[in-house]
Amino acid sequence: MITIIAAIGNNNAIGKNNQLIWHLPTDLKRFKETTLNHFIIMGRKTFESFNKPLPNRTSVIITRNKTYNAPGCLVVNSLSKALEIAKEDSQPFIIGGAEIYKQALEIADKLDLTFVHHNFEADTFFPEINLKIWEETSRVFNKADGKNKYDYSFVTFIRRQTV
Repeated sequence: MITIIAAIGNNNAIGKNNQLIWHLPTDLKRFKETTLNHFIIMGRKTFESFNKPLPNRTSVIITRNKTYNAPGCLVVNSLSKALEIAKEDSQPFIIGGAEIYKQALEIADKLDLTFVHHNFEADTFFPEINLKIWEETSRVFNKADGKNKYDYSFVTFIRRQTV
């Protein structure tokens, strides 16, 4: 099951200047727990935003640069090659960025999203979710608190079965 995992603002914002726009510790904890011991597939810019492999996960970086090297990571030049490398994982995760999300939306089985209930100034956006293709299966609302500045919801979508 190919899963896209992302945090998205009301206006589909996901980043600015190659960085996250918000800090939600509860979402970061959930991301870590969800992706632990899985393959995480990302574009080069996403990898460079944290600049090291995330512990206890297999990092696969997609880049057009044939000489790109990232110690501790696997480097490929297409999403299909990344998924081929991750085929032994029952649930590889696509973790960004925008172009990789756009490609992955065509083939993913599941969306594991955090909707951050705020409009953000951004330069990177998540693609539109077509509700004719995706069915919402769960939603958990979380109120802002002392650690998490914004209200947010954990939302899961599953690809609808074609008739």
